[in-house]
Amino acid sequence: MSFLSTILNIVFPIYCISCKKSGESLCIECLSSSPPAERESANWIFPLFDYRHPLVKKAVWLLKYKNKKPLAGIFAEVMYGRILEELSDLSTMENFIEPILLPIPLSSKRYRERGFNQAELICKELMKISDLRYGVDMKLEKDVLIKIKDTSHQAHIENRSERLRNVVGSFAVKNNERIKRKNIILIDDVTTTGATLAEAKKILKQAGARKIIAFTIAH
Repeated sequence: MSFLSTILNIVFPIYCISCKKSGESLCIECLSSSPPAERESANWIFPLFDYRHPLVKKAVWLLKYKNKKPLAGIFAEVMYGRILEELSDLSTMENFIEPILLPIPLSSKRYRERGFNQAELICKELMKISDLRYGVDMKLEKDVLIKIKDTSHQAHIENRSERLRNVVGSFAVKNNERIKRKNIILIDDVTTTGATLAEAKKILKQAGARKIIAFTIAH
């Protein structure tokens, strides 16, 4: 923790939204003890927690809409462990090595409104963890998968077929030489029907990506 962060913590103390322990908006222990995702998702998508749980839902909301960026590091810490678990099998059985991390992008309009992409923040934190621990040999690419259509919020659409139609044609790939024949790990905050991730996967495969899996905070 930096000197400035220490001073700010004294003047404006931060408490875990669950156990009220000081120092973090959400502690690893509380997040890790949240209910795991149980709703069915595609076998290549790996959500961590159940979004219906109040703590998980509030934490995601604080990151996305209340600028609580340190939460990205907490989510990444737990997500990194899950990535290691999955890659231990995939790297051997399916040659899933040297993956490229890709955050699900926001449209230009939504990025301007929010000022950051929460999925990209999580990716950056995952890279920090990996670099510190000499862990997974992976690389973050930010200027490859782009959002070219400002779609309606998926959470506001109840019908599954309408969600699928909403995201069709919403992504494109730039600099596709960076991902050609590469293994991809997509990162997003929440998956519901998986329509957004499925559309991103389709576009990446068309651009020449090899195998694609995805991790999200919640489902």
